[in-house]
Amino acid sequence: GTIHLFRKSQRSLVGKLTHEFRLVAADRRSWKILLFGAINLICIGFLLMWCSSTNSIALTAYTYLTIFDLFSLITCLISYWVMMKKPSPVYSFGFERFEVLAVFASTVLAQLGALFILKESAERFLEQPEIHTGRLLVGTFVALFFNLFTMLSIKNKPFAYVSEAASTSWLQEHVADLSRSICGIIPGLSSIFLPRMNPFVLIDIAGALALCITYMLIEINNYFAVDTASAVAIALMTFGTMYPMSVYSGKVLLQTTPPHVIGQLDKLLREVSTLDGVLEVRNEHFWTLGFGTLAGSVHVRIRRDANEQMVLAHVTNRLYTLVSTLTVQIFKDDWIRPTLSSVPIANNILNLSDHHIIPMPSLKTADNLNPVTSTPAKPSSPPPEFSFNTPGKNVNPVILLNTQTKPYGLGFNHGSAPYSSVLNQGLGIPGMGAAQGFRTGFANVPSRYGTNTRGQPRP
Repeated sequence: GTIHLFRKSQRSLVGKLTHEFRLVAADRRSWKILLFGAINLICIGFLLMWCSSTNSIALTAYTYLTIFDLFSLITCLISYWVMMKKPSPVYSFGFERFEVLAVFASTVLAQLGALFILKESAERFLEQPEIHTGRLLVGTFVALFFNLFTMLSIKNKPFAYVSEAASTSWLQEHVADLSRSICGIIPGLSSIFLPRMNPFVLIDIAGALALCITYMLIEINNYFAVDTASAVAIALMTFGTMYPMSVYSGKVLLQTTPPHVIGQLDKLLREVSTLDGVLEVRNEHFWTLGFGTLAGSVHVRIRRDANEQMVLAHVTNRLYTLVSTLTVQIFKDDWIRPTLSSVPIANNILNLSDHHIIPMPSLKTADNLNPVTSTPAKPSSPPPEFSFNTPGKNVNPVILLNTQTKPYGLGFNHGSAPYSSVLNQGLGIPGMGAAQGFRTGFANVPSRYGTNTRGQPRP
């Protein structure tokens, strides 16, 4: 085979991931995230062992929130990696959609874990096992402390944006109603509970509260079914909290236009359409490229005498306030009017012995016109701009094939007095000394269209 001396070796998928991980690890900001990730893995290991020893499915559901924290740390690393990468020919818009995909995958996996808990809880309702409370309360406080410490210590930009931009969950709405009542009594708490709490902090506190109630009821009355009920409650809260975030990030991946900017975009497009030289704005398309980044493209049709660079600068200046990644295509209104063209006719077509020619009277001067048959026209009047092969003064004579094999001798005197001048110019009537076939012609046919003798063009 051919030996390529200077060909670059292709890296495997593991090699590419290792190279990108080293690129992220070189930044000191990522060391804190890597440290929290290592501690998270240790906590997950201890919590899973305590879940197995206590036989508590509620603690298992709460441990899944710690696993979700690990996914959020990975998303934060991806966000740092996106900021380091620059657009490439393959990814011309950059790598911002990777963090959107990471948020979507994390929330969907959390919902799958909640569905798994619901399925296990349904089986436990049929046969409830015994729950050991020796390490139940310890595991609850360890998970709560680590989850809150991670959420409050790491600034996770993607999840912070999604939690604010996505619609509120049912848990946030109920807590907001309760907070308004509490803030009405104690106004100083309005800065903490209003306008709405962080959904991740809220679900961590609500899950820990459910586990504390489970611990007390099992210790007092040995009511083991409350553990399954708490697991169902934690799973429903997890699903209700993650679902709006999945919907929002999924719409971003589908390149939809955010509903809250549609009105602003319509206003800007109306302003662009009123700019000097702009005739039409069409084929506009705007979509969310990443969290907080809007991209779009638009076609602008301008006058033929307008300046493209000036119009482009004005359009970009108007739309750039809202659309950070913008593509504007300017094209002039350069259309061509249709003109009439006279196509020359071949000489062999105008053979008088094989064709009948219906000539059109010459309308060059007003003297040749008969007021009985036509309307005078000005000699200098130009041809009409739009005339698509309609009968008139600008159309060539109509050529009809002679399909008659037998001459007709009718012997009638055609026409009336207004046409006598035409008959005197050489119109031959069949049966009265005319040539073979029913044939009419003018003696003064132009040299371009007629022939004088058979086969010889007129000079």
